[in-house]
This record gives sequence, structure tokens and C-alpha cells, in this order.
Amino acid sequence: MCTPCCISQLACCCGSAACSCCCNCCPKIKQSTGTRIMYAFYFLLVTIICVIMMSPTVEKELRDNIPFYSELCERMNAGENCKTLVGYSAVYKVCFGMACFFLLFSIFTIRVNNSTDCRAAIHNGFWLIKFIVLAACCAGGFFLPEEETFLEVWRYVGASGGFIFLLIQLMLLVEFAHRWNTNWSSGVKYNRLWYAALAFVTLVLFSFAVGAVIFMGLFYTHPEACLLNKIFLGINGSLCLIVSLLAISPCIQKLQPTSGLLQPGVISVYVMYLTFSAFSSKPKEMVEKDGVNTTVCVFPFNSGLESDKKIVTTMGTIILFGCVLYSCLTSTTRRSSAALRVCRNSEPETERARCCFCFGDDTEDYDEEKTGSGQNVVYDEREGTIYSYSYFHFVFFLGSLYVMMTVTNWFHYDDHKIEKLLEGSWSVFWIKMASCWVCLILYMWTLIAPMVCPQRFEA
Repeated sequence: MCTPCCISQLACCCGSAACSCCCNCCPKIKQSTGTRIMYAFYFLLVTIICVIMMSPTVEKELRDNIPFYSELCERMNAGENCKTLVGYSAVYKVCFGMACFFLLFSIFTIRVNNSTDCRAAIHNGFWLIKFIVLAACCAGGFFLPEEETFLEVWRYVGASGGFIFLLIQLMLLVEFAHRWNTNWSSGVKYNRLWYAALAFVTLVLFSFAVGAVIFMGLFYTHPEACLLNKIFLGINGSLCLIVSLLAISPCIQKLQPTSGLLQPGVISVYVMYLTFSAFSSKPKEMVEKDGVNTTVCVFPFNSGLESDKKIVTTMGTIILFGCVLYSCLTSTTRRSSAALRVCRNSEPETERARCCFCFGDDTEDYDEEKTGSGQNVVYDEREGTIYSYSYFHFVFFLGSLYVMMTVTNWFHYDDHKIEKLLEGSWSVFWIKMASCWVCLILYMWTLIAPMVCPQRFEA
């Protein structure tokens, strides 16, 4: 029972065979999906290492619990208590290696059209060898000459790539909102329960958005301070209302019959989250009350307890991982890229409403390989690739830069710690606030574009 599984895993690690689980009770997996999951696992592993490098808490735990920690650091020439392996400079070097790994694969897989290409075999297999190459790239960053010059230049490269990735992420959110509404709307003609599901989800989304506005209005504004909070909360709330009314206006409904309130509901919730995150990232403001300086416009449930801060930091890290991985895995499919063109009839007439619409339709007929005691693999790229290999790796390259900048708090990296990821920084505040407006502008453009350029968007 174990021998066939070991052979298949060996072929996966050192050969071109697709990866699969040993357990035969697992559902079948597509080759294209398994490949992207493996790259996402590599990406997540390096990201966790970067988070650990920015955490003095983890460094202290290692120093206190690993025997002969100081002696081990000296033998590795890592400085006193491994100082060269922690901090923002170490994160820059590790992310430099990961970015180089994905950039090299992006160049290597240009114009790969089907899985029979020898380059496709390398892309879809040889996982142990690629893991060794990735580890070598990350380790190589610590041996770069002219460290100060490298860190200065790489910071601006990382900022540029991080901004581009953030833009892709916002475009993906707009595409996700349109796709969700289109998929569920297609089921209304066959089953009225889909209409009830649309109405319920839309109500929940707008309830969250309105609740967020009220919450921030109560706790993140003050009569004598927080002027920016008042202005931007009013602007962002008004823009969400405008795009919601625009989505159901007769002129938009005429050109886009599937346009409804679900899409602006998704956009509004995300904009309110970014607004809340921006307010939380802004340096704290203080006012004098009864002769005592008091901090205002802060999270009301963070009463100074360390446990509360850890909860907020943990949630921010989970959201960071989720956004990065979802953007990398989903934005690279050809279906998602086509949806961003917002053609009036870009969705097929045979669209089938499903709760899990993000991961494609499993009704296609593909060759399936029986792996004995292990998980069955569906080879879905015999005739052509499901996604662009080169673009896939390029998005992960940009994602590496985005993680590097986010973990090191963008431009305020001096003495930064991962435990202070959500603490005050004007650069983070303006980045998140600008992201709100870019997201709203992108969604508004998808609504008015068919009116502005009717010939371009005709089916």
C-alpha cells in the first residue's frame, strides 16, 4: 500500500509527475490546481520565515529555549545572537531571493502553451529540486556585497512592485464582485432560491458596511481632534453610496442587466475595512482633558492589554496571507483576466450557479490518472495551459515584494517589529486610503465604461 505512494511522491519531487496526496479518500485534483498550490506553499513558507525574522518575541524564545544558541550563531558567522538573521535587512535579503526565484521562472516559462513542453514539465514537477533552488536563492541574499547600497535600492524596487501588486489585488476584487453576481444571477431563472441567496448576502454586506460607518463615526472621531478621520469617513461613505446608486440606475441596467447591489456591497465592505485599517494605522492623536493628555480615536476594545494587541496583530497577519495568496492564485487564470475586460456578454450563456464559483467548473472531461493508493490526478492541460505560467510567476514576484514591504511597514522600517504591524505610520495610512479610492474608481469605471466606449464593449 505504501510502496506505490512513495514511488509517486519520489516522481513528484525529482521528476515531472504531478503532486498528489497519498490518501486515496481525497477528492481528485487537477494538475494545474496542484501546481499552483505547491508554489503557494513555497510562498507561504518563506513569508512565515520573514514574519519570524521581524519578531523579537520569537527571537527571545529561541534564545531562551535552544541550548548553546549563542555558540551556534557564532559558528554560523551570524553575529552575536544571530543579529544578521533578524530584522528588516534579513527580510529584504530573503524576499530578494524569493523574488529572484519567481522572476527567473517567469522568464523561463514565457510562451509555454501546453504541458507537453519540456519547460512545462519543470514548472509542474521537480519540487524537491525547486525547493533547494529557492532555499539557495534566499540564502544567497546574505552574501551580497555593498549591503547598504543594496538595501537602499531594493527598498524602492520593493515599493514599486508592491504598489503594482496592490493594484492587481484591487482589480481582482472588482472582478470577484462582478463574477459572484453574474454566477448567482444565472441561477435565478432555474431556481428562485438563488434570488433569495442574492438578497440575503447583499443585505448582510450592506449591514456590515453601514455598521462600520457608525462604529468608526462613534469611536474614531472626536469633537476636538481627528479631523482627517471625519473628512475621509464622510468621503468614503458618500462614494460607496454613489456607486451603489449608480449600479442600479436605469442607464447602467440597460447595458449591464446583471448589475445589482451585490457588487457595490462587496466593494463597500472592502472600502470600509481599508478605511478602518487606515485609521488604525494612523499615529495616535491626543487631547487634553482635565489637565491630562488622553489618546483619542483608538480601537475601543484595546484597553492596553497585551492580549488585545496580539489578537489585532494576528487578525492582520491572517488577512495579509489571505489577500496575497488569493490574489496570486486567482488573478492568474485566463477566466479572471478576461472578466476584467468587463464585456457586456463576457460570461458564457451556460454559466452554472454554484456556491463555490471561484475554483472553476468541474464538469469538463479531462484525462485522469489512477495513482493506486494515492489521490487521483486530472491532467487538464493536455491541449493547452489553463493559465499563463509566465504571468503566474510574475504575480508571485510582485507578491514577494508586497510581503517584504508590508512586513517591514513600508518606508518606516527602522526598529520595526512584526508585533507593531498595525501601529501608527503615516505612509501606511496614505497607502490604504489611496487604495480605497483606486478600488472605487476601478469599480465605477467597469460600470460607466460601456457607455463611454460602447463599440469596445459590444459582444
